[in-house]
Amino acid sequence: MTIGSQNDIDGLKEIGKIVALTISEMKHHARVGITTKELDDIGGQFLKRHGAVPAPKTTYNFPGNTCISINHDVAHGIPGNRIIQPGDLINIDVSAELGGYYADAGHSFPIPPYEPSLMRLCQYTHNTMMKVISSLKHGVKLNEIGRIIEIEAKKGGYNVIKNLCSHGIGKSLHETPKDILPVYNKHDKRVLKEGLVITIEPFLSTGAGYVVEQTDGWTLCVPDNSFVAQHEHTIIITKNQPIIVTAV
Repeated sequence: MTIGSQNDIDGLKEIGKIVALTISEMKHHARVGITTKELDDIGGQFLKRHGAVPAPKTTYNFPGNTCISINHDVAHGIPGNRIIQPGDLINIDVSAELGGYYADAGHSFPIPPYEPSLMRLCQYTHNTMMKVISSLKHGVKLNEIGRIIEIEAKKGGYNVIKNLCSHGIGKSLHETPKDILPVYNKHDKRVLKEGLVITIEPFLSTGAGYVVEQTDGWTLCVPDNSFVAQHEHTIIITKNQPIIVTAV
């Protein structure tokens, strides 16, 4: 969507904060021995208490309130009876709706005791996301997003998951601009406009450059034993620095 009023900004900030706080609440309860279903229930209850509705469930009939992916599962992981283990790499992705506005955010983190390389991957991915966000404003080409992600990944010694993209959001979960690639595409002539609402969500990998859908029709996994971190914010493009609506 493109912002049309202060009400739009306020509505997006409200649901954005709820999404961010939901991730924080789930992370606080993520520990060895808890199942991903139990963790998802915590997220679902938190959203409900704040009047928000889980977007994947209502939009796509996803079998969970949130997406929880572990280790070589990278995205769209279905909450279930899987028990979190020491050293697991967890990704929590929360998207929700309130008052007709949608926000989407993701966060990767390791469960102690963990390999330092996992924390570096998570931190580096977060820094990459923030570097992209700080580079965006009205008039910047959309393909700058992929260019920066690709350059930063290479600098850090990581690969980019090329078939997971950022996207437009606002009045629904996925809107135009669609397929905001995480790699540079010189043929993409689209330009960012003031008021545009999009997600920024790099997926950086220690190995594979793509993910594969599993037989459950949802879970996206790497085809090798590599690890992948994702961090995601929903932002509003302005004439200066973007507004991050999913920041606590």
